[in-house]
Amino acid sequence: MQIKPVIGDWEIPHIAWLQSVEQRHFAEIPIPGMQGSLFQDLNGAPLSLVIAGSLYGDEKRNEFLEAVREKFNAGEAMTFAADIVTATELSHVVIEQMRFEESARAPDETDYVLVIRESPPPPPPPSGLGDIDAGLLDDAAGLIDSVAGALDALDALGSIPDFGNPLPPLQSGLDEFSSAAADLAAPISSLGGIFGIDPTAGDD
Repeated sequence: MQIKPVIGDWEIPHIAWLQSVEQRHFAEIPIPGMQGSLFQDLNGAPLSLVIAGSLYGDEKRNEFLEAVREKFNAGEAMTFAADIVTATELSHVVIEQMRFEESARAPDETDYVLVIRESPPPPPPPSGLGDIDAGLLDDAAGLIDSVAGALDALDALGSIPDFGNPLPPLQSGLDEFSSAAADLAAPISSLGGIFGIDPTAGDD
């Protein structure tokens, strides 16, 4: 092996053999009157690797068990490299199973088997906008800019007169006219008395 199997930053020691198990999932679709079946590809199953080896001596065994159990208990995906996964997309794995065996026939030897499974990193979280076309987002941004420009143009015009209800100014003018007419009533009555004219005669 040119590249010894490495999980994370830990090089697996004393490997005796490796086994790679790769499988695709298919849904079988039988066709009446046709020999054989059609199969719908449901993509590949997670790649599995079985790694087996032997350790000799208490010190080597204890170092191995501490290192592998720390990674197993963490349950986190780790990077993986080995010659046997060449031409695959395998990059991250988890340790799925561990098995250890000691025998009285070889008291200083500990055999181990590790089963690791493919565990790719999760996809990035969605941005919140889903699959909205980028062109629509650009059009919306342009519309907002146009509205903002129109508001700025209105601000530049200064104070705009209020063309709301015209009655209050007219009512004020009528009140002033009524007040002036009331002030003229007394002089007009005096002039009518001098010339013998009744100011109210034309009201009938």
